[in-house]
Amino acid sequence: MESKAIVGKPVPDFTLENENGESVTLSSFRGKCVVLYFYPKDNTPGCTLEAQDFRDHLKDFEALNTIVLGVSKDSVKSHMNFAKKLNLNFHLLSDPEAKVHKIFDVLKPKKRFGKEYLGTERSTFVIDKDGILIKEYRKVKVKGHVQEVLEFIKSNCG
Repeated sequence: MESKAIVGKPVPDFTLENENGESVTLSSFRGKCVVLYFYPKDNTPGCTLEAQDFRDHLKDFEALNTIVLGVSKDSVKSHMNFAKKLNLNFHLLSDPEAKVHKIFDVLKPKKRFGKEYLGTERSTFVIDKDGILIKEYRKVKVKGHVQEVLEFIKSNCG
């Protein structure tokens, strides 16, 4: 059985490629808190707003010794275009085989045009400086979410 991310337990380590095709490994961020957010698709309205919100608050996260990583099943090339278009200042990780999606259990049955499919449920996870999962947000609504995460980090990571 694959290991899963569970609040209060160490997060299984993983490596994914970022928007530049470089390998990014979760454990390389030990000593910092990590905000790992999963979103359905590059260049869609909600995902664009969420990415812009994280971008606009990145200095606040960095001041609290926290890095932000976005994850979707989009390709490296799609991430590169999305990051350039929005002038993003954090990594977008490509998970086309949904390996990390499965660790965090964010693939959920969805319906579109009467067809069921497995899609990414917008979710955010906070990992502390020792690699322990300390908070999960599921079924995230974009409006106000980044501020909510920032408030949590101020009390738990700063």
